[in-house]
This record gives sequence, structure tokens and C-alpha cells, in this order.
Amino acid sequence: MSLNNGDIAELLSRASEKETAHRQRALRRAARAALWQWDEEAAAVRDSGRKLTELSLVGPWIARLIEEWLASDIDPPVAAPVRTGFLTLADARATLEAHPEWIRAYRGDLQVHTTWSDGADSLATMAVGAVSRGYEYVGITDHTKGLFIAHGMDEPTVLRQWTEMTEVAAHLPKRFAILRSLEMNLSPEGKGDMDEALLDELDLLVAAFHSKLRTKEDETPRYLRAVMNSRVQILAHPRGRRYDVRLGLRADWDVVARAAAQRDMALEIDSWPDRQDLDVENLRAVAAAGTRVAIDTDAHKAEELGFVGFGLAAAIRAGIRMDRVVNFMPVNELRAWARESPQMARRIWAGADEVGSPAASARSRSTSSSPSRSSPKP
Repeated sequence: MSLNNGDIAELLSRASEKETAHRQRALRRAARAALWQWDEEAAAVRDSGRKLTELSLVGPWIARLIEEWLASDIDPPVAAPVRTGFLTLADARATLEAHPEWIRAYRGDLQVHTTWSDGADSLATMAVGAVSRGYEYVGITDHTKGLFIAHGMDEPTVLRQWTEMTEVAAHLPKRFAILRSLEMNLSPEGKGDMDEALLDELDLLVAAFHSKLRTKEDETPRYLRAVMNSRVQILAHPRGRRYDVRLGLRADWDVVARAAAQRDMALEIDSWPDRQDLDVENLRAVAAAGTRVAIDTDAHKAEELGFVGFGLAAAIRAGIRMDRVVNFMPVNELRAWARESPQMARRIWAGADEVGSPAASARSRSTSSSPSRSSPKP
């Protein structure tokens, strides 16, 4: 069996661990390029008679290494846990070529950052980028005040941003909507950090954990507390994992997915290549529960809106139904769901004292300090 780009990325990463300084950096950069910049399998490039140096970040020395691996009979390597479960660009493109209807159905990105927090491009640039991709809407989700490291916004700053949104929207096609949104910082207890009155004025609220992401404990109760937060429509990059950096949080994803489905919350597929969170394995539990998903890019530059293919491909591979993807909704339908989801949560949790109800079970899990009966490896 020929090695694919994911296998080559793992071999390059392992080789980097034996090198120092310049060579180590070159190998690590090439490993990431193999995953997320090579749109063709390296084996196919070689078999066509072309040079491997045509591939991004592959010089003569690295090309020789790859040639040796491709020519050998070595088995595909088992990726280190912190590098497991990431689709390559070649994987994603092959999947989408077989399912072009998913690309056509995508109406807008619901997690996008600007220079109002930690983004690199302005609000106007991000909006124009979304318009240029044929989108009908974009959710501007800059960070909130609890995340100091990302220049999170306080309430007065959010109001100023909304003024700019109105000004930018006046110069865009009338068919296009800039959605008032935020990526609200969640405490480990599932609580947000913004004034309730301001949240009432949002079109949509995305929220995420940004702290205590390296714990090895079962964090199912933490997720259930987040699901109980009736303000939130989308739980962003749920595991908090990063390629070759951290594994992310552990949880019983069957339980989390069922709880989210019950209250009609969407779990996000963060398409940023280093995240791919949730991944295909976790998403199978989401598909089985019929939970809604939001497929977003977490873009900080307009060009990064193109990362969406990773998330679309992951959803397809996991068996997510198209009618469960909130980004496929027309904007009026999306807004209606965003209004109804919190109301659904309040009705459900108001009945959580009924013995045997699903909500009672979730509440019990969220307040228990004992570990879950099963918590799959991240």
C-alpha cells in the first residue's frame, strides 16, 4: 500500500524530532504542508514523473526522504495521539469532488474574526470575502472580554462594532446579511462573560471553552453545563484540540450529542486545519444523535474562509445529514432557529426535575463529581 499525504506528514514529524534548529523547522513546516497545502497525493506526483520539489515546502533534501519512504515497503505509521484524526487537503478535496452538492448548499460561515479582537483583517474585508464566495451571510464572532489574550471585547466595544457593521452592510449587496454574533468565553462551569441585555440583541451566539484544555479528566459534566446555557446556539471547537499541540478535552460524546440534540443546540465543526474540531470519530456520535452541526472556519483572514472544505468533508465522512447543518439554512430560517433554540432549552431544563426525563439525567451528570462510565479517548 502506497503512503498517503497523512502518512508522509507523520513520518516528517517523526523525523523532525531527531533533528535540531533549521532542519527541524523545515521538516515540521513540510509536515503541515503535506496535510494542508498539497492538493495532490505525493505518490501520484511521483508516479506521474514529476518532481516532488513541486510540492509546497519540499526542497531537495526532504524530497529525497519522501522518495525513500515511497520506494520502501514500510507500513503506514500510526500517528501520535496529538496528530491523530486530521484530514489532509487531498482527503477533503477527494471527498467533496464526490459530493459537490455540499459545496453548493453552503450559505455562510458562522465563526469569523476581525481586527476588533484577534483577527488580521478588518470587518469590511471579511464581509467582502464572504460575499466574493457567494455566501448569503456571515457571522462576525469576535472574542468577548473574558479572553484577554485575544483582545476580547467588552460591552461598549461591541456596540461600536455594531455601528461599523451597519456602515459596512450599506455598501454590500442587499441579499447579504452580516449577523451580529460573538464567540463568548465560557467558564468551566458553562457560564458566559457578557451582559444579558446585550445578548438579547444578537442574531446568534457562539460560545467556547478557552481554559483548562489540557486536563485528562472526563469533562462530560462541563459540556452538559454548557449545553444548559440557554443563551448559546453553537458550541465552538468543542474539544479545544490543536494539531501537535494538545489533545483537547475528553468526554462521552454520545451523552453530549444527545443532550445538545434535545435542546436543539449545534455542535461546531471548526474547519481550521490545525483544529478540525470535532473530528470524524467524534462526529459519528453527533450523526447518530441527529444533533445539529455548524460548519465554520474560525477564519482570522479573508483567505482562510477557504478552510471550510475540511469541515464539510468531515461531516460527509461521519454521515451527518445535510438537514442537520445550520449553515445550509436560508438566513430567515437560521434566525428563526436561533430564536427558538434558547426557548427550547428553557422549556427542557424547566422540566429537569421530572424523574426519568432526559433533562434530569443530563442535570445529574452535569453536577456529579464522579467520572462517567465511559469516556472515549480523544
